[in-house]
Parts: sequence; C-alpha cells; structure tokens
Amino acid sequence: MLALTGQKLPPACPNTARELAAGTIGPDHVHAALDVMKKIPSAVDVDDRARAEKALAGFATTLTPREIGAVGVRILAHLDPDGTLTDDRDRARNRKLNLGCQGSQLMSKLTATLDPITRALFDVVLAKWAAPGMNNPDDDQSPKGDGSDISADLLREAADRDCRSQSQRNHDALKALLDAAVNGGLLGGSHRGLPPQIIVSITDAQLREHAGVARTTTGSDLPISDVVKLAADAQTHLAVFDDVTGEPLFFGRGRRLASQAQRLMAFAQYSGCSKDDCAVPFAHTEMHHAETDWADGGHTDSPHMAPACGRRNRAVGPEPHQWSTEKITDGPDKGRYGWRRNTDPPEKLRANHLHRIDKLLQQHSAIEDPWVDPSDTLEPPPPFIDVEHQLARLAAERLSRAPRVDITWPDAPLYPAA
Repeated sequence: MLALTGQKLPPACPNTARELAAGTIGPDHVHAALDVMKKIPSAVDVDDRARAEKALAGFATTLTPREIGAVGVRILAHLDPDGTLTDDRDRARNRKLNLGCQGSQLMSKLTATLDPITRALFDVVLAKWAAPGMNNPDDDQSPKGDGSDISADLLREAADRDCRSQSQRNHDALKALLDAAVNGGLLGGSHRGLPPQIIVSITDAQLREHAGVARTTTGSDLPISDVVKLAADAQTHLAVFDDVTGEPLFFGRGRRLASQAQRLMAFAQYSGCSKDDCAVPFAHTEMHHAETDWADGGHTDSPHMAPACGRRNRAVGPEPHQWSTEKITDGPDKGRYGWRRNTDPPEKLRANHLHRIDKLLQQHSAIEDPWVDPSDTLEPPPPFIDVEHQLARLAAERLSRAPRVDITWPDAPLYPAA
C-alpha cells in the first residue's frame, strides 16, 4: 500500500503479512485474523492491539481459519472482559447491511450487522408487522400493514390460519414495509428522472406466453408471474409513449436534461449503461448525449441519447485516452449506440450486451438452428406494438379484477402513474 505522496506504507498487520509472504498461512487465515482485529475496541491500547495481532499470526500457522475465529473470541474477552471498552465508534465502524446477488431461483441473501438503535427499531416493526396472521401473502384475508384498524377477532382468525415460521413472517413483514415505503410516497416523486417505483421492461412474447424473466431499472430480475401481480396491486395505467401519452420526446437545445418519458424509452432499449461490459443498472445511469455532446451543440432528443453511468459519461471526449460514442448502423445492435476508444486506426464499435443476455441467447439459438432465418431474430423488433387486447385477455384469465397495467413492449416500460 502506498501513501498519497508515493512512499510505501508498512502493513497494518506486519506479523500476518510476514507469515503470508513466507507461505506458512493462506488467504483464508488472513481473512480470519483480520475479522478478529476489526472487532477489537478502539479504546484498546496500541501495544495490546499489536500483541493480539502477533498472537493471531502465530496461531494461524498451526490452526485452521475456523479455529482462529475461536481463538479470537478468547483474545477479545481478555482485552475487554467486561465489555466496557466498546463505544459508539466501534458500533459505527462495524455496522453494515449487504444485499447479495440473485441466485438461480432469483432469491437474494440479506446479511446485516445492526447498531443497537436500528435493532430496537426493527424489533418494534417486527412486533407489529410480523405478528402471526399479519401480512401473509398466502392468505387473501390477512390484515395488511400494521393491522391497527383490524378487529381482534379477525386478527385471531388470521393467526389461526397462519402456518409460516417466524423467519418467514419476518421476511413478509419487511416486504410489506418496503411496499408501503415505495407505494406510499415516502421516496418522493423522482429519482434520476424516473419515478421511484418498480419499473419493468418485458416483451409482447413474454406477456403472451406468461413466461420469462423481466429486468427492472435497478438491475433486479423478476419472473413474469410477479410482474403481473405487481401490475394488479399497483393499479397502474397503460401508457405506450408518445402516441398515447402525448409527451414530447424531442427538445433540441431547449433543455439539457432528459425528460421522464425519454428516460423510460431509453430503459426499454438499453436496460443499463450503454458502455460495453459495464454492469451498472439503468437506475444508476445518466442520459449521455451520444451523438454530439451537449457542450458541442448536441440536442436532447431521444434518438441522439444513450444511458451511461457517471464514470463512463465523464470518460467521453476527444483525447486519445478518452472514448467516443456512435450509432451502430448494421447487425443485431442496429439503432443502439456503441463505444470505442479514440485510437488510430479506430476500434470497432462495441455495444453492451450484459443487460440483454436473453436476447443474445435468442440470437445464438436462431443462428444454430438451420431452419430459422437469422435475420428474423437479429433485426430489432418494431418500436411499438399494440397490445391492449393482450392485457385484456391476460386480466380475464389471471386476475379476479381488471387492473390497468403499464407495461413495456420491446421499447416501452411499465411504470406507475404519477
């Protein structure tokens, strides 16, 4: 590790670093030792901290990483036997909440270390929202929210029907709480030019077949069955852009920032940052004037813009170390913007396929099948499809009531009414 002025800094755990360099311990031993060191209170004397690190490094040469954790518990008990040295600085340093990636079943693992106040607040929420019978997604008669306006008899009957475990009730309570925050106006009216709602892009084929996976602006994947449930519960409305909404998609030099309609149009086409191999989801992007930069006279028009994360957007420029964006004129990415570094000779334009894996698989399947004409799959679909009759049929088949649904066909997204 180097300092800001360039000189090499000594390792924070010198004994552990020495053993790792000698090959007597491995990376897992290092992680186990560092986990113990992070838990040492800030008020512990520097010399005691150094002796603890030296002892951990010595134990690591003969013990497994799991056993190092057990030794660490004893060391911490020795350094702070009464627990009086731990203070707010240690709690603030160790607080965390991590949301893991989605697995093959589209489920995610949530891990957290909560400070005392957050834990107390969470306990209060669970006491109300995770009580037996409350917020049960498997029971249509289950009370929603905090159940404050529900009679005791109805709540008792719902509790008698509740077969969930405490962990499942905790999950459903958190889900109900998040739903109340998103759909109750707690998040305000806009986030990066988009409504702070679950915005989904799906195709007409997915709607018709009631199968597949949809992508949200925040990078999450949802099965189509969940998309239909969200559309039914949200009571949104059908809006297929300019012909229906009448919102202008061209502003010229009249404004620099893209409108909400333009952002939604871009999401339907790109689903994320347009820079190749960039995994930033659409909700964390800016609208880049891809045809001509705004500073150089570019226009805020939908056909001339593409989403780009802040880092990539600032990397565009005329210098050799910077990037250029141009519209791709042929092939499966026709009509989208590609990126290339400013080199001589110029590189090939590259589009981002990380957010369009399903379309890539369809293209490869069409190419490998001798009975399928690749041009039928590789050409982009028409921008708008009249699918109002599809929505009516789907509502009659799948839902007990007729919700108004805001869905994106290949190039228009699903979003709640303002």
